[in-house]
Amino acid sequence: MKRIVIFASGSGSNAENLIKFFQNSDEASVIQVLTNNPHAKVLDRCKNLKISALSFNRIAFSKTEDVLNILKTSQPDLIILAGFLWKFPEFILNEFKNKVINIHPALLPKYGGKGMYGMHVHNAIVANKESETGITIHYVNENYDEGAIIFQAKCDVKTSDNAEDVAAKIHELEMEHFPKVVKQLLNS
Repeated sequence: MKRIVIFASGSGSNAENLIKFFQNSDEASVIQVLTNNPHAKVLDRCKNLKISALSFNRIAFSKTEDVLNILKTSQPDLIILAGFLWKFPEFILNEFKNKVINIHPALLPKYGGKGMYGMHVHNAIVANKESETGITIHYVNENYDEGAIIFQAKCDVKTSDNAEDVAAKIHELEMEHFPKVVKQLLNS
C-alpha cells in the first residue's frame, strides 16, 4: 500500500478530493495532512474524514528538522502540495528526491513564481486577456513552480470571464485530473 502525505494551507478542497479518491483503494491512501495554517479549513475536512492532521510553524518547517522527522516517520511514497503556499526547504526535498509534487492553477511556465497562487493567478489571466489557462502538476524543486512538468490540462478563457469564472474552471480541472495523475505516478 502506497502512502501519501498532503501539505495544504487553506480550504483543502484538493486534499479532500484526494483523500476520498483513495479512501477505498487497495493501492494507496492519504495517511496524513500537514498545514502551516492552524486555522485552515483543511483541518476540519481531515477531522470529518478521520485523517491525521497537524499544523506546524515556520521554525519547525524550515529552521529545524521537526517536519522532516514527521515525514521520515510517515515514510510517504509521495508528498503532495495541494494549495500549500510556503517554499519547500531543500533539505526536505533532498531527503525525498522526486517524491514531492505540486499542483499550480496555470499553465506553467506562465503565471508561476513567488506570489502567484489562487486568485492572484486568475486575476492576472483575466487582466492579460489570455484565451486559455489550465493546471500544471509538476515536481517540486528549490525554486517556485520551476520543477519538471508531469501533466497539464487546458481550458478556454472567454472575454466575458472574470477571475471567479476562471477559478471555477480551474477547480473543475483540478478535481477531475489531480487524483488520476497521482494514481498514475504511484503506479509508475
